[in-house]
Amino acid sequence: MTAIRNIAFTIAVLCLAFAGNARTASETDAQVVLRFAVFGDAEPKPRPEFPNLAAAVDDVNTLADTLALDFVVGVGDIAHNGTLVQYENATAVLEQLKLPFYPIMGNEEHGSTVKRYLEYANRWGRKKRVISAPSYVLEREPVALVFSSPDFGRDFNDEGIAWILEQIQQLHPKPVLLIVHGAQTGVYPENAGKGITHAGFADVIAQPNLAAVISGDLHMDMDRVEHSRQIGSVHYLHIPALERTRIPDTSRHTPMFRLFTIRTDNTVQVSTYEVGVLDPLARHAYRFTLPAQ
Repeated sequence: MTAIRNIAFTIAVLCLAFAGNARTASETDAQVVLRFAVFGDAEPKPRPEFPNLAAAVDDVNTLADTLALDFVVGVGDIAHNGTLVQYENATAVLEQLKLPFYPIMGNEEHGSTVKRYLEYANRWGRKKRVISAPSYVLEREPVALVFSSPDFGRDFNDEGIAWILEQIQQLHPKPVLLIVHGAQTGVYPENAGKGITHAGFADVIAQPNLAAVISGDLHMDMDRVEHSRQIGSVHYLHIPALERTRIPDTSRHTPMFRLFTIRTDNTVQVSTYEVGVLDPLARHAYRFTLPAQ
């Protein structure tokens, strides 16, 4: 009788394992077509230490084993003032990331040179990819990601705006997720005057295949602000800072990152994870649908 129970238990365990693997495979192959994490600002001060960035890297490495993550995005401001010690210490952490890492510059990286940024950015993530310019395009199905580093501070010059427009228009009708350091001024009322001020960005927002703007910069507390919203046809997703919170104040800091899941029905699920907790926070879930091609 004991032997029968043992056999039955073994079969049950195997069935559960198979079911779990089958669910993951089905989700990855049939329903989920793309899944990536996004890290917000790090740039710690005054000390060049990155404990929450390191914890987020550990979390993503763990999640990658079960969720079939494709890559990780960075919205800029990793190295405070672009100093060597900040770059070196951040790189020691980001070299542990098991996935490709696709960053942009923020206003902090503009504290030094583009050359220094590119030198270190190409060391981030274990699965190597070459980033030869501050702005670039990553085209996947069913979306394209346009990575747009600011030309100065957190803003763009005429050439930068023209480049973004050209990329989005060339990609039409494919939906585009635009990665910028800061959204345009006025999007987040908690600090409405901070962000992109170039008048030409209105033309970017007007593009019919622009689905979402993903940005950081404001260091907002996800629990005390409106972090995800739709204005017109564009969805705005704030990525919270990993090392410091400033808005609405500095009284508390909960490090978080976000995860984007795109499915075959063109829905995008945006999940938020608190660092150290491997289950998404239901209160910060957001969903939208990509524009039809």
